[in-house]
Amino acid sequence: MQSFTFWNPTKIVFGQDTAGQVGKQAAKFGQKVLMVYGQSSIKKTGVYDLVKKSLEASSLQVVEFAGVKSNPVLSHVREGVQLAKEQQVDLIVAVGGGSVIDESKAIAAGARTDGDVWDFFIDKATVRDALPIVTVLTLAATASEMNSGGVVTNEETGQKFNIGSPLLFPKVSILDPTLTYTVPANYTAYSGVDAICHLLEGYFTATDPNTPLQDRLVEALVKTVMESTDRILVDPRDYEARATMMWSATLALNGLTPAGIGPFGFPNHMIEHSLSAIYDIAHGAGLSIVLPAWMAYTARRAPARFARFGREVFGISEADDQQAAAKGTAALKAWFERIGSPTTLTAAGIPATDIPKIAANAVMLAKKWRLDDYTEEVIGEILQLAR
Repeated sequence: MQSFTFWNPTKIVFGQDTAGQVGKQAAKFGQKVLMVYGQSSIKKTGVYDLVKKSLEASSLQVVEFAGVKSNPVLSHVREGVQLAKEQQVDLIVAVGGGSVIDESKAIAAGARTDGDVWDFFIDKATVRDALPIVTVLTLAATASEMNSGGVVTNEETGQKFNIGSPLLFPKVSILDPTLTYTVPANYTAYSGVDAICHLLEGYFTATDPNTPLQDRLVEALVKTVMESTDRILVDPRDYEARATMMWSATLALNGLTPAGIGPFGFPNHMIEHSLSAIYDIAHGAGLSIVLPAWMAYTARRAPARFARFGREVFGISEADDQQAAAKGTAALKAWFERIGSPTTLTAAGIPATDIPKIAANAVMLAKKWRLDDYTEEVIGEILQLAR
């Protein structure tokens, strides 16, 4: 196990009927709130009324900023930054899933700088200050509610890049599983894929061979996400399954599972960001296309890790590592297909002739993340396996 520092300052308020606490929690950080949310879903489900009533009951002044897309875009972030500055808000309350929280983080940083918020994404500037953020989670997938990063797409350049800073950890995140009852089946599936991919990035790319604790944490969480997703798709109002999925997704990317594994990468996210940047598909849907292809490509040269995954998660009994790795990859791909998430470019309506364009886009992020082995040619080879 490698040396590490684990620090996560986000306070989690978890459980049924906890969303009504948002006003009391937010009031600790100021009096004027920028309430950020997506399209119309929170109004249809009653979450909007619940949150706004709680904020107003705590004598908070609310400025609303709606319209966050499922793949948040820079132009909308800039509008939010301008509004936050004009209204001189004290904090942000993000009501939604990872997209809303990611955009809120960008607004929080942009509101406290005189420069352009995109500079934080292209490493031209460092976040020095940010508005406090309180979240009310309505979609369990990204763990943005308990981490310090976020992703936004620049529509002009086609770059889906990330922002990150310890200042962007939410101060408080309220996780009420009942708020996810109305998440549709396709986004329930995409959420399961996203959480699993978060777990597997470090599991597959870390180089330290002595990480039994982290390995078992990841394997248990992957199996738990799969079981919870299956139950939710049968009964969307299964509270225990929703609760288990919500907390599992948070643990998948709050820094806990990779603590001690040393350096690792996010090659699947790097490639997928191009799919959702160019085609605006759901992030989880893009990941279910990329991950099996990437696993098959990478296991050709180093099958042992993938063989372990197949044996521990799917009970693969093959003694040969190459065969076990292939069967484990096939089993994960089959599960993605069974829950209704696409596993090929064709299934997502993306023509194979676009692979060079996707690879050219993805290599920009590969360079930013210093994934030097991922040239346009390598990315193209991986995507050929996803046709």
